[in-house]
Amino acid sequence: MQDLWPWLTVAGAGALHGLNPASGWLFAAALACHDKKQAIRALIPIAIGHMASLGLVATTVVYGLPMSPVLLAIVVGLLLVAGGIHCIGKIALPSLATPVSHAGLTLWSLVVSTVHGTGLMLVPAFIPLCMTGSPAGKITASGSILLAFAAAGAHMMAMLVTTGVMAVHGRKGLHATATLWRKYRHCRPAP
Repeated sequence: MQDLWPWLTVAGAGALHGLNPASGWLFAAALACHDKKQAIRALIPIAIGHMASLGLVATTVVYGLPMSPVLLAIVVGLLLVAGGIHCIGKIALPSLATPVSHAGLTLWSLVVSTVHGTGLMLVPAFIPLCMTGSPAGKITASGSILLAFAAAGAHMMAMLVTTGVMAVHGRKGLHATATLWRKYRHCRPAP
């Protein structure tokens, strides 16, 4: 049972990230307002961005590369400025049919996952998994990169399942809110 705790920690952190609206389920629910299948399709770009962030951190940790908070802040700042310039260039009213493109959702997922420390949060869980005395540590003789990616995959799968459930229910909530709004929009509060 003790060997299972790090894996449960990794999956639990993924489920917790899936509950966070910034992880993408809010965008997936908005995309699904016009087509139910878009909520599930939106999980692909969310997964790509999230896995890229996890892969960057897992590779950095396994190979012992130094992480510079200043460099990370500069890169993320440049991405945000580039996104702002892109949005200013499209000053016309945005289309309600597609609130965000799949490329934008991938970039959003990568930036948000990296900024709020998705991969860094998993480093304490990677340590017991990568110890040579644990059964999982024997998977790779030359290093634990495959094990780190397996843990990142377990984290991502838990996050995607939770994000998908939240997107589907968020879509239902948006439809219920719209129905109530249409029904009661003419009502005025009593003086």
